[in-house]
Amino acid sequence: MNSITKEAVSVGQTELAADNVNYIEVLYEQYLDDPSSVDSDWQEYFEQYKSPNDEQHNAIKDQFLLLARNQTANKVSVEANNSATGKSDNVGSPKKMGVQQLISAYRRRGHRHAKLDPLNLNPRAEIEDLTLAYHNLSEADLDTVFPTNDLNIGKNEATLREIIEIMERVYCRYIGIEYMHVTTSTEKRWMEKYLESNLGYIKFDTEKRLSILERLTAAEGLEKYLARKYTGVKRFGLEGGESFIPAINEIIQRAGGYGTKEMVIGMAHRGRLNLLVNILGKNPADLFDEFDGKVQPEKGSGDVKYHNGFSSNVMTPGGETHLALAFNPSHLEIVAPVLQGSVRARQVRRNDQPLHENKTGNSVLPIVIHGDAAFAGQGVVQETFQMSQTRAYTTGGTVHIVINNQVGFTTSRQEDARSTEYCTDVAKMVHAPILHVNGDDPESVVFAAQLALDYRHEFDKDIIIDLFCYRRNGHNEADEPSATQPLMYAVIKKLPTTRTIYAQKLIEEGLLSQEDEKRYEDEYRESLDRGEYVANSLVSEPNEELFVDWKPYLGHDLVDDWDTSVDIEVLKGYGRRMAEMPEGYKLQRQVQKVVEQRLAMQTGEEPLNWGAAETLAYASLVDNDKVLVRITGEDVGRGTFSHRHSELYNIEDGSMYVPLAHMSETQARFATYNSLLSEEAVLAFEYGYATTVPNALVVWEAQFGDFVNGAQVVIDQFISSGETKWQRVCGLTMLLPHGFEGQGPEHSSARLERFLQLCAEDNMQVITPTTPAQIYHALRRQAVRPIRKPLIVMSPKSLLRHKLATSNLEELANGKFETVLPEMDQQNADNVTRMVLCGGKVYYDLLEQRRALGLDHVAIVRIEQLYPLPEKRLIAEIEKYSNLKEIVWTQEEPLNQGAWYYLAPHMFRIVVPHPTKAKVMEPVARPASAAPATGSAKLHIQQQQNLIAGGLGISVDELSK
Repeated sequence: MNSITKEAVSVGQTELAADNVNYIEVLYEQYLDDPSSVDSDWQEYFEQYKSPNDEQHNAIKDQFLLLARNQTANKVSVEANNSATGKSDNVGSPKKMGVQQLISAYRRRGHRHAKLDPLNLNPRAEIEDLTLAYHNLSEADLDTVFPTNDLNIGKNEATLREIIEIMERVYCRYIGIEYMHVTTSTEKRWMEKYLESNLGYIKFDTEKRLSILERLTAAEGLEKYLARKYTGVKRFGLEGGESFIPAINEIIQRAGGYGTKEMVIGMAHRGRLNLLVNILGKNPADLFDEFDGKVQPEKGSGDVKYHNGFSSNVMTPGGETHLALAFNPSHLEIVAPVLQGSVRARQVRRNDQPLHENKTGNSVLPIVIHGDAAFAGQGVVQETFQMSQTRAYTTGGTVHIVINNQVGFTTSRQEDARSTEYCTDVAKMVHAPILHVNGDDPESVVFAAQLALDYRHEFDKDIIIDLFCYRRNGHNEADEPSATQPLMYAVIKKLPTTRTIYAQKLIEEGLLSQEDEKRYEDEYRESLDRGEYVANSLVSEPNEELFVDWKPYLGHDLVDDWDTSVDIEVLKGYGRRMAEMPEGYKLQRQVQKVVEQRLAMQTGEEPLNWGAAETLAYASLVDNDKVLVRITGEDVGRGTFSHRHSELYNIEDGSMYVPLAHMSETQARFATYNSLLSEEAVLAFEYGYATTVPNALVVWEAQFGDFVNGAQVVIDQFISSGETKWQRVCGLTMLLPHGFEGQGPEHSSARLERFLQLCAEDNMQVITPTTPAQIYHALRRQAVRPIRKPLIVMSPKSLLRHKLATSNLEELANGKFETVLPEMDQQNADNVTRMVLCGGKVYYDLLEQRRALGLDHVAIVRIEQLYPLPEKRLIAEIEKYSNLKEIVWTQEEPLNQGAWYYLAPHMFRIVVPHPTKAKVMEPVARPASAAPATGSAKLHIQQQQNLIAGGLGISVDELSK
């Protein structure tokens, strides 16, 4: 890099003016890189704004703001050299500063003058600070030689005319770069060198250019073929955005050259079929069968062809690479965090987790394809960006491609679609560089792809390619777009295709003949006619070591009973190890007490509470069963209700210690992460993780179960239906604190009824465990059983420390998860005439009152697993009581919520034909309500007393006080 020298500028007498701000900023960034690269008086000037606590350089930024407002700041002197020889040494400093400011303006604002829109619907306005006059320059200065300073053009001086020509080529042709919002000067200097060192010329050899044409031919050829063969059938074609295919092909091949072994791609419907056939190598004949309706799902519902995923291996310069296209619903952008979770799981499997032991994550590359309207409009995009550099969720940077066809279904007016200039502006929140590129210039698109991949490889951060293109047809092939975009489509109808434009360019340059141009088209079409593979890098016999074998986890019936026992002495050993701290580690007083109490519980000296049993489950899984355990969610390290304490902090230095990560030298990985304050993207990430690693217990815990509905799209489109739609199995566990304790409508209900409504086809499990032993065995069963189904846990809050909600160590060592817990007290079964069925916290309220009042004719049975409903176990409990007359379901939730509406048809089907002739009574619940719970503490107590009395079949006045 050429050093900026101050020449005749020194700190002294004259005011720092607003006109010099850009020049001084460039000097300051160079000073940050290397203080010795600027003169000593500038070093002194910048030094006064340094502070060890000012990592964001706010002091100097404030100073620059003052300058920009033309206010007086510090003083500088300008030594003027008035001779006019045309050499840089003889040019006055104001002119030099003007040139430097002009260079800086091109870097900052050149994208606003670039030729980005293939349709040219809105010609770019003149940018004032890209004019000579704005910087006190004129045409008379064009042939004057100036210092190039930090301009990366290979020489120290150039005429102003030459400088402008280079800057126009680099920043104002078919690529517009936004990178000056990046906070790291190293990244900015790298970007400038990458862009400027080729003087704005993209120099591809003939072989490369013909390969671009070949990929364009494939992209256009498939769409034309499908349009003729299946006229009017929805396929969400890529017409107008065909440059996407050579772009992603370039990313894949270049990443493979860097040694990347897996790439995971997420995208919506637009262009998906094209990607499947031309890049991932789906057999066109298989796609045609789907269009012809010849392919029916072997099981489940299946999904439409433009939602399905695919995987294959392709050959790259660095060897064989595995590609996976994530399955995708029509809910736009939600696949992005799912993909990130899958990538993170693959990186962990390859021992390449970013930010861990100096790993970068380059072995696995995430590529996310967006639409312009969704990228700007969907909040999950912001959530996913916010996760991108966090400890729990980083994947070492993502390459994003926005297929910006400038219209969302029928919405194209910018004042309707967004409030920002570009659809990609949201990415600036994580300082991601943005490469706007004209889709009708394929070489610029491929160059942008190279730059994006190289940046990600260099800095392990996100980068955006904003592919300006258009949509030649409507939103789908049955839609008429000119009704809502008449002017846009009047232009599009006259516009030659991207391939036509590029082929003509190659013909004019003598690199391609008319005959060869037609041959490219004919050969591709003939391959489709024969149903042959057309992805030219596809590996026919893939290396299976590049992906995970799920066969051991497939094809099993969902069984409830499973051996989850662990030797009691082994459990005691885990308890002792979890109580061991590093030497000199000092815990906060209350936490130390928890550790001591837990040691007594986990070694059998005292009954176990919830946290003690849960952590023993994790310890046994990672060490005894070698199962990876990952727990994330808001505040999960401690637990919302301070019950877990899986992360312990030294009060002397703030360091963190995770005992469960130190069970043994041979244990599986244990990781717990407090998440950012998000439900949707975080839960989607964990779903993606759980669908990628079979031998793992992946747990997401809500802060309160009520907040899970912030991720409803993930539950509906992936967790509950992913297996039936896509045959994707998932063992994700969701812990949802649920229970009515007078905390109001926002802190009481995990919406149990909604999960039960989604249950069918053995798609998931819903449980309401009421003892520490039950959560222990439920978690172990979820991991050691070779079946992967989502597990929804209505976990407790007050039961975490309830005096009755305890278990002994023998129950953990020798028991198993019980789908139904029978009456726990000794009763004469012949005296029982009323059975109360319930689940969750309300059981203990019923039990305490039953005991206090001596109601021995009432048996209380807990249904611990609501789905799949354990009908045989329920019948067995009913058959214990020959004189049973009444069976009543009691729940804390309002009547229109909770489990009753799900249970009712099952209850009548089970009980009515039973020989006992017991009657199913009206359910006991809170009154039907639009909100889950009351905000009044007094009313809460009244309602709770009413339902306890109702469940036991007595009046409120009879309740024990």
